Amino acid sequence: MILRDTFVENTALGIEGYTHGSTKLQKILVGLTSDQVTKGQTGNGGTRNLDYATLQFTQEHDKRGIKYYLRANSNEPMELYQESKPKPQAMMFYYAAYSFSITSYTYQYPDKYRVFIKNGSQEEPLSFCNVRPGRTIEGDADGMKPSPSAMIKADQRDREIFDVLQGIPTSESLYGNVLAKDYLNQFKFQEHVGTCIYEQEVTINYLLSWDPGKEVPDGEDGTKTVPDPQTDTDSKSFPTHIERRYTYWTVEELGVYKVDSAELKNYAFQGEIITIHPKGYTPPTLTFEQKWKVDADKGPGNFTASDVVPVPGGETRPEPTDQKDLANQRAEEKIPQVKVNNDKVVFKGVTQMSDAVSIENTPVPTKLPNGTPISRDVLYSPDHIIPKTKINRYAEGSRGSITYTELDDNHNSDPGDTYPIPNINPVTVHTPVVNYSSTSDDAAHNQKTAPNYSRQAFILDRPFTITMPTSGQHQNYPGYGNRDYAKYYRSKEVYFPFDTYAADRSTFYPKGTWINIPVGQLTTEFFLPVWVDEGDYTVTFRNTAENAPGIQPTQQDANFDLINHVASDTVDVEVIGRLYDFQITDIADYNWELAFRKEEGSAVHTGNTYWTGLQNIDGATRGNSAPFTLPILPGSHPLPGYKNITVKTGYHIKFDLKTKGNMFGKTDGIRLTPSFTFVSRDGQTKTPVDLYYNNDHRSFIKVGSPEDTEERFVILNDRLRNVPEEELIDTARYKYNHYYTFAEMSGINRDVFVLDYINRFTKQKTPVGGFDLLLLPEQIRTFIGPKSNIPNSVDYPRVNAAVQKWYGQYSLPGDPYVVEKGTNIAEYGRTHGGLTRRSPIFLRDGYIILNFNIESIQNGNLKEPHLQYIHAPLMNQWNLEGFKRTVQDSWRNNFTLRDGDIVFYNADKSYKDDFEAQVNR
Repeated sequence: MILRDTFVENTALGIEGYTHGSTKLQKILVGLTSDQVTKGQTGNGGTRNLDYATLQFTQEHDKRGIKYYLRANSNEPMELYQESKPKPQAMMFYYAAYSFSITSYTYQYPDKYRVFIKNGSQEEPLSFCNVRPGRTIEGDADGMKPSPSAMIKADQRDREIFDVLQGIPTSESLYGNVLAKDYLNQFKFQEHVGTCIYEQEVTINYLLSWDPGKEVPDGEDGTKTVPDPQTDTDSKSFPTHIERRYTYWTVEELGVYKVDSAELKNYAFQGEIITIHPKGYTPPTLTFEQKWKVDADKGPGNFTASDVVPVPGGETRPEPTDQKDLANQRAEEKIPQVKVNNDKVVFKGVTQMSDAVSIENTPVPTKLPNGTPISRDVLYSPDHIIPKTKINRYAEGSRGSITYTELDDNHNSDPGDTYPIPNINPVTVHTPVVNYSSTSDDAAHNQKTAPNYSRQAFILDRPFTITMPTSGQHQNYPGYGNRDYAKYYRSKEVYFPFDTYAADRSTFYPKGTWINIPVGQLTTEFFLPVWVDEGDYTVTFRNTAENAPGIQPTQQDANFDLINHVASDTVDVEVIGRLYDFQITDIADYNWELAFRKEEGSAVHTGNTYWTGLQNIDGATRGNSAPFTLPILPGSHPLPGYKNITVKTGYHIKFDLKTKGNMFGKTDGIRLTPSFTFVSRDGQTKTPVDLYYNNDHRSFIKVGSPEDTEERFVILNDRLRNVPEEELIDTARYKYNHYYTFAEMSGINRDVFVLDYINRFTKQKTPVGGFDLLLLPEQIRTFIGPKSNIPNSVDYPRVNAAVQKWYGQYSLPGDPYVVEKGTNIAEYGRTHGGLTRRSPIFLRDGYIILNFNIESIQNGNLKEPHLQYIHAPLMNQWNLEGFKRTVQDSWRNNFTLRDGDIVFYNADKSYKDDFEAQVNR
């Protein structure tokens, strides 16, 4: 019956509880084990072992069971599940308690019966043997229990890198190890107790003697009795009953089973199963011979003993005496003891049941010993690589079985069988990838006025580098942590939201392309095309595990969660242009004409220009040489006889410079802010100065004051500016397509517009500012972008507009007054009786150094200049191009310079001097 309120305890697991309320008893099979029930045995026609009973009951498994956390292995204690600490897996237990009792009655009947006949006689002798079962020697239940256990772990055994409960990657290997008994056994040795019964008549011969005497005459007429001995023979048969008892042993059942193989099943294996065959395993040996034998005498039958028993009598003939004992004795002597022997069983070289012939009783056999655990190396199979096709899975369950096969000499036993292996640890497949990617920060070429330090700087028309390491921090599981994970990568990819080239520019990658990076390559260099728009972008990286079913979902830095097979990273970058290649291309001073023109009065340029230094935009050798570097000072003229020539005030200089980037808009421009320094001719005295000049209406006008209203103009297509026609055509075409609407250009085709632009528009004066400030607008800008090797998918006009050239010119006032900066000349004149050109307040006998601070302006935003040529926080382009901060003039005087110094004007000579000389002549 089911016990409803009975406490149930499982000491092996350390768990306890009460019978589940839904438990219903269905069937009790007494004397059969669960294995026998499974095999369909009924026990009919044989005996049953009352040590066993199989109960079948049903339960409805709902949420009312006792819930425990899933154990990692069988050695860990059981822990009750707490809903406040949820985990993905748990075990539920449902208990049942029951009670039953068994009563059995056993009857044994003899094989033969003795028959008695009333008032009858037994004429024939009788001999027969009865045999009945005696003791039984059987194996215990443990003999057929393999007690298996198994584990699936990461190679190598005892040096496991990974804890498979937490995670192991694909491409790593597992080992399976099964432990169990080295053999199973079941046996039944039966004792046979026999009795042989011999019943026969033994005839005893007698010699009877007596002396009745006889009367004989005594000589006296009388008689006398004299001896008259008499003899006679007689015989008498005595029934005898002799028993010969014996015992012997036979094998009723004998089964020994050797280890055949084991199977372990888990998702992580190739084909989800491995078969392990024993190695270094010696199966037990078994010899069985059915040799039992009973050698019992057939019996002598009725016989006459050889004895003659004298029976003396008196005067009368005696009767034969009772010689039953003698008859029995003679019968005993006639019937030998029974010879018997057992079956023969030799197990593992030890005789468990001897077949030696014995008198009356054979030796009692000994039990077969139960199996002992095999060595852990017997069913050990390493190096099972987890296929790359296995996606990540958490705690995939394991199953296993071990198979035993019967030995050849088994007798009356079941065949071998396969037994389940319980409590095999699960395996978590988690192939790790990390993504701690980065990019270079080209700060050394970042000319931004206000750099964005939260973004990496990518500079147009320059290389940049990405770094995609395969190492980094993953989960802190054994075998994971902070290390290199390249082994597990299928691919590394980078995504740029802008066009880019490979480092050698042999391969073009349109924007939005996922670019494959060799897994073993740490850094990869790319080249940023000049036509990419300036601005903020995000570069995306993704590293895909070799077992990924797809490229989604992803996880930042590493696939910490095993649902993810892709690790991603992003880097915020800023694409930034350039401001560079400032050069002086002409000086209006007549003394400098042949430095720039092939001959006097010619517009043909010599090709001589004065650059910031001897280096180009990126600091490489430009190709120019002395004296064609800034600043222009005595000694800069290339022609003999002109070494001491300087530039006179009032003459303008022509210059140009370049930009790259988004400087092709209508409101983009270049701002140049002049400043002035006076230096003595020997270079020993140097001071910042203010300049004053006179015009037709006022005297002593300070440069930069509200009264300083002089305007400066530039003609782009000036005869002596030498702007290439190709530049003008390219610029005109871009403006035609991008600066005007269809309605605005209605009726004007492009060719007409280009001719008008070159012949009329570019020959108009463009105001650019005054003495204190120059602002070069789009009207004096041309486009000089690349013309060849442009990918088909790229907009050609946009490429051409990506590089701009700006043309300008500047001059000092014609005959300036030079005073130390900040001097109040009005106060000086008031206190010194007025001002004349000869007043000592004015500096003479030296040079006025013109200095430009150069900035680019985007979208007309004068308050926030875009790029700096000199004073950017992170770099100095002026310096990068090789500007030297100390120079020597033709008189070997040394001068210390400031970045941006471009021309030494002679403070004591003016353009007016040239005109006065002509008048005098």
